[in-house]
Amino acid sequence: MKTVPEYFGSMVFDDRVMKARLPEGVYRSLRRTMDQGERLDLSVANAVAEAMKDWAVERGATHFTHWFQPMTGVTAEKHDSFISPAPDGRVILEFSGKELIRGEPDASSFPSGGLRATFEARGYTAWDPTSYAFIKDRTLCIPTAFCSYGGEALDKKTPLLRSMEALNRQAMRVLRLLGDTETTCVRTSVGPEQEYFLIDRALYEKRKDLIYTGRTLFGARPPKGQELDDHYFGAIKPRVAAYMAELNEELWKLGILAKTEHNEVAPAQHELAPIYTATNIATDHNQLTMEIMQKVAAKHGLVCLLHEKPFDGVNGSGKHNNWSMATDTGVNLLSPGEKPFENTRFLLFLSAVIQAVDDYQDLLRLSVATAGNDHRLGANEAPPAVVSIFLGDELTAVLQAIERGEDYTAAAGAVMKLGVHALPRFPKDSTDRNRTSPFAFTGNKFEFRMLGSSNSIACANMMLNSAVAESLRQYADRLEGAADAENEVRQILRDVITAHKRILFNGNGYDAAWLEEAARRGLSNLPTTPDCMPRLLDEKNVEMLTRHKVFSPAELHSRCDIMLENYCKSVEIEAVTMSDMARKEILPAVEAFAAATAEAAGKKKALAPELTLGYETGLVRRLSGLTDRMAEAADALDAAMAALPQGDIIARSEAVRDEILPRMADLRSAADQAELATSQEHWPFPTYGDLLFSVR
Repeated sequence: MKTVPEYFGSMVFDDRVMKARLPEGVYRSLRRTMDQGERLDLSVANAVAEAMKDWAVERGATHFTHWFQPMTGVTAEKHDSFISPAPDGRVILEFSGKELIRGEPDASSFPSGGLRATFEARGYTAWDPTSYAFIKDRTLCIPTAFCSYGGEALDKKTPLLRSMEALNRQAMRVLRLLGDTETTCVRTSVGPEQEYFLIDRALYEKRKDLIYTGRTLFGARPPKGQELDDHYFGAIKPRVAAYMAELNEELWKLGILAKTEHNEVAPAQHELAPIYTATNIATDHNQLTMEIMQKVAAKHGLVCLLHEKPFDGVNGSGKHNNWSMATDTGVNLLSPGEKPFENTRFLLFLSAVIQAVDDYQDLLRLSVATAGNDHRLGANEAPPAVVSIFLGDELTAVLQAIERGEDYTAAAGAVMKLGVHALPRFPKDSTDRNRTSPFAFTGNKFEFRMLGSSNSIACANMMLNSAVAESLRQYADRLEGAADAENEVRQILRDVITAHKRILFNGNGYDAAWLEEAARRGLSNLPTTPDCMPRLLDEKNVEMLTRHKVFSPAELHSRCDIMLENYCKSVEIEAVTMSDMARKEILPAVEAFAAATAEAAGKKKALAPELTLGYETGLVRRLSGLTDRMAEAADALDAAMAALPQGDIIARSEAVRDEILPRMADLRSAADQAELATSQEHWPFPTYGDLLFSVR
């Protein structure tokens, strides 16, 4: 049996494989393309393609695909075999540099937001050599960008790569002005913590809402939920442990640095966290992680739910995006060091993040906006929809001293003493963690906690990279025009702290008083997708994103339309599913139970005429009233769906929010009350108790 180091990355055409299989000149040329963006010569591409094909075939691959990330929220792939006809009637296996560099999938059926007409089908995929190719399901997968015939980005990777280049350009300007002559590149790194639920497949298949929408649209709370906090970090159940073991093995084969696994707060909820890597690679890896989570679950008779709120009344699932900046020389630009007050470089880059989050809080909010995440944000289990930054007491005190122009004296480092001689003493961290903060500093990185569990991390990181690049651009412009760079840095720090301290909040983000305080500070509160998504087209946002060439104006308009259309479609599918389940499953079941109760009461009365039958009569009346409520609510929901405006996607999304969601809530309320009053044998599908506590 192979050990983990022996099989780790065995399905990846990584640097080890390239060194071993490519001629030295080809390898060096490819590395210059990967590290410096140098144009790739076709002869080099041909040599790489041949080596890739041979390596993949040796591992059982028969096809190749350009693996890309369209605006659907999932990945896409079209498989082509390596075979080519030979003159003698047999076949040979071929793969050329042209096939490696460029593919041509049909672009007509992918979301384009009006960038392309349906009859305009041509699209292109372009190899991203900075992300290693890998083998999945006997297919060589080549990570690519995806664009239209006119060159517009139709995917999430292209703008992400542009944002990484934008941040690198501006960070390098600042570092040179600070006297750094060694760094040649600044990269952002990300480690996305992934939360998910595991439920039994046999139960899943009995619920149309889970099948069609990924969440339960009906369901009364079980007698026990997460009240005892006994699931969090609890012993992992054998069936789940077996799943996690195979999941780790499959991820490690693909070079994905799965590190931490544990039970989360809600019953049946779990988390996987990786070691963080370069942002575009982390994005690829997270998309693969979600896909493989679901595939491995099926092998164990389970279903992995990635919806942000699959169960009402228990915690939903998020994805914590741990983000940092580092130089190619190994310096973490967000590491404060032992004396952060004296670390000018750290303070300047910290200030860039603070300003970016304040200036573009709306972009960060909309980067995580989906119909599913709207249920989770602000639900006292996740950060509120108001964006703020947690720095902790020490860094906050450092910034306050800078603003006042005073010296800062750090307190002596505290040592944890646990009162038991056998237990070790260790240094106490300079700050606590704040799980209610949307954007928290955690030692040498920021943890952006607002992402939903099914989100691609590309959207949040492209906005974060771009906003920080804009802050750094402004600092570089000021430093280049300054007579005294050292004094100018101090003035930049004071100006940023004074102008943007409103975004700093170290308190309880769940407290209702914070929302009032945030409003007084002028922070935006955008609770739903229709509230925040149109802000993408605000003048300041369009100006910044086009200035750094992350998006064109047309690409921004298309993305606003696509995201609002996805929101509408998601909720509308849920509404139709609710109506269908209520009419075809719940109402007949409740009526059957009411009829059975009435029939039983009649038989009792016939045997004992003196009985009053108060329980049975009251139950039948209650069930009858609930069926009337459900029927009326279903009718109202259907009518609201029929009345949705056509054409204007913003107006439609607002109508979905204001007209459809409240009627869905009315229908659910009646149905959930009926569930509590209906016998187990009559209820038509598995309950919350069945779903949350069945996996052992």
